[in-house]
Amino acid sequence: MFPDPPPGEITRLLLAYQEGDREAFQLLTAMVYDELRRIARRQLARGGAGETLNATVLVHEAYLRLIDERRIAWQGRGHFFAIAARSMRRIIVDHARERRAQKRGGGQPHVELDPERIAVVEQAETLLALDAALAAMSEIDERLVRVTECRLFAGLSEEETAQALAVPLRTVQRDWQRARAWLQREMPR
Repeated sequence: MFPDPPPGEITRLLLAYQEGDREAFQLLTAMVYDELRRIARRQLARGGAGETLNATVLVHEAYLRLIDERRIAWQGRGHFFAIAARSMRRIIVDHARERRAQKRGGGQPHVELDPERIAVVEQAETLLALDAALAAMSEIDERLVRVTECRLFAGLSEEETAQALAVPLRTVQRDWQRARAWLQREMPR
């Protein structure tokens, strides 16, 4: 386990990576690996019982997606974790779609659960409904989606979310309140 990185170190590594230093991203990932696993466990904990997706696999899949992202103008620690959480959410939704497309039970082997696993089969409909709601929300206000991803998926505080999105704290507070109310109306019960 790495100690907390010095202030600005994550941003320095992100900028180095953006300038073409692939080793910088590997150093960054090693430095923040425990935090990424915490984010993955939080996202996966929303499940119940059934076929599972492991937090370690989720972090590694997100890593593979992030390492090939050259278009992102990394803005610092909070922005990195917000993008990582969005990537994890997409992986979970893709997995839920894949599981839903297969026949339930379909000869799948029995998998023992541990604290780092999620039920995707039973939660597929909820995950897909949340993804659809966030897609619809993005048509109305993209920032509400980003605030939701930071707060709900990355577990960032209001202050960290404001920093990650480069908006005032009060804006994040209002947006988070609007996003929660919107999702409560739009999500099937």
